[in-house]
Amino acid sequence: MTMLSSVLVLSCDIEDGRDLNGPSTVSISSDLSRGELQEAVGGILADMRGRLGTQVDGQSIAGREYWRFQSSDPRWTADLLTGTLDDNAFYTTAPYASRYATIKDINLVLEGLTNSTEDFSDEEKAGIRGFVNTIKAHELLMVLNQQFQNGIRVDVADKDNLGPFLSYDDSLTAIFDLLTDAVTDLGNGGDDFAFRLPSGFSGIEGASGIADDPENDEVSPADFATFNNALTARVEVYRGNLASAETLLDNSFMDLAGDLNTGVYMTFSLNGADIANPLFFAKNSTGGNARIAHPSFLTDAEANDTRLSKIVFREAPNSSDVVVPNPLTQSNLTGTHDVFVYTSNTAPVGVIRNEELILLYAEANHISDPVAAVAAIDIIRTAAGLPAYATLGLGTTPAELVTEILKQRRYSLYAEGGHRWIDLRRFNRLSDLEPLDRDGDGTFEQFPTPANENRQ
Repeated sequence: MTMLSSVLVLSCDIEDGRDLNGPSTVSISSDLSRGELQEAVGGILADMRGRLGTQVDGQSIAGREYWRFQSSDPRWTADLLTGTLDDNAFYTTAPYASRYATIKDINLVLEGLTNSTEDFSDEEKAGIRGFVNTIKAHELLMVLNQQFQNGIRVDVADKDNLGPFLSYDDSLTAIFDLLTDAVTDLGNGGDDFAFRLPSGFSGIEGASGIADDPENDEVSPADFATFNNALTARVEVYRGNLASAETLLDNSFMDLAGDLNTGVYMTFSLNGADIANPLFFAKNSTGGNARIAHPSFLTDAEANDTRLSKIVFREAPNSSDVVVPNPLTQSNLTGTHDVFVYTSNTAPVGVIRNEELILLYAEANHISDPVAAVAAIDIIRTAAGLPAYATLGLGTTPAELVTEILKQRRYSLYAEGGHRWIDLRRFNRLSDLEPLDRDGDGTFEQFPTPANENRQ
């Protein structure tokens, strides 16, 4: 029997939402209880992390943020750098299946909530719907970010009657509508959720500005709505609806004077059957498994940019115990620096952070209010130890500001989610990745639809 996984019980090989210690999908979908709700929410958040490393690696390689070396699988440096992709390879099928596994978990909860005989209040039901549909929208956007013009299925609630593939634009609209409905539910969700959220959400506690229950230190539906608005702002920027994005950012947890790392995170641990951070590799890893910073990340950086701390120079003692450079070569690629964004195997991974929101704010204003856009850019530049934008002698036309915003996004969001590839693609600037590393290398704008997906 298929099961939902709990937040502390997850096998890294599980991609279909199974957990033998959790409630069955039959019991959840037929009559969701309070106890099952907590387990189900844990399962949703656990399954969000499934194949996260594969998806981030694929998109980051596509955007030449780093190279992924794995001696046992040359496809990381062959297919993904040449742009000749296989519709039945792990980098295509695994992230796709994992995102839809999480969506399956969510649809089961929604079905169970409809059928529940539990004494959930109307406010609690609204809060549950608002929460799970926000997460569903996030997962659908993750699929769409890889599939792009292939489009995606949004309606997959009935496995025997799947909805059609929607175009890229229609998919974004459907995701936006889902988020909008979810935030309405969150607004009707009362003071508290009917479940507890893990520590990865604690950064947005109180972000709504609405006084919390002094006896409850949990994230409220109103707080969670600020996360929903942040995700919706990302969608609206992707859609080119900049005025809408600015309004959403004003109602998100964005804080122009706040900590850039405030946000929502996926968390990891070494407890029980939980999983470690799949994006962590130790410094000086071998060619068996390594993430090597693309040389251009270093050479294109401005002097004294503190974000270069996200990569670490490879060095090791030689036979005479003298520390010397330790570059790594594989597949005719040689790198001198390791990716070291995540400094331990339990480091959290951001879903969305204040730093991205400030850069989205700059983008939302880059046409209508370039002064506001530059002010937002300078928040990021100053935090990175860089001089103000005006001192560079560059202009403030929309095109010039886009170039600067893309550069800041490249360094601020490095190795977090393959953002550079998505960003260059949406501005039709994938040619910025040239010159490529080797003869025969190429770029691509989307992953293929998995071979086993029937598009009829």
